[in-house]
Amino acid sequence: MTDSPLKKISEAEYLRTEEASPFKREYVDGFVYALHSQDGLTAQAGATSNHGLICTNLIAALHRPARQRGCQVYASDMRVRGDLSGTRYYYPDIVLTCEDLPGDARYAQAPCLIAEVLSRSTQDTDRREKVWAYQSLSSLQGYLLVDTAARAARLYRREAEGWREEYAEGGGQVTLPCVDLPLSLDEIYDGVRL
Repeated sequence: MTDSPLKKISEAEYLRTEEASPFKREYVDGFVYALHSQDGLTAQAGATSNHGLICTNLIAALHRPARQRGCQVYASDMRVRGDLSGTRYYYPDIVLTCEDLPGDARYAQAPCLIAEVLSRSTQDTDRREKVWAYQSLSSLQGYLLVDTAARAARLYRREAEGWREEYAEGGGQVTLPCVDLPLSLDEIYDGVRL
């Protein structure tokens, strides 16, 4: 008999079992969700080459400006923990944080910038649930969504009066908060075939 997918587990149980899990799992208010590949059958089977190149381009662009400000950029293995009417752990594609994390940290709690590179299997969650969840993090200054099907990016930027949405396509650019980095879509999509 297998465990019911409707059974809740504690945060401590999730953290304990995540280390031994053969694939990444996100935690939302007591429920665990395996991250799936595009075919929906195998967890974390790998991203497309476009997805990988976009992530690499973003990390390369963010690395030096982040380090100059005493911050770090992490790829898809650093979870983000948030408390919004329940505890959540997500695996963003890119996390920029200025918090002082120990060398064995497995999650960040105060990210400054989060980027998600959209894929068919995750784009709905990235554009709806995660926008709401990430914007509830008081430390977050920007949430960047980058398309893999077209040259387009959407940036949600925190301002004094609330969140403002910026959209760039084709040859446009976005200025990433925390590091005040103007980044053109040409840089984001360098080497990407679209």
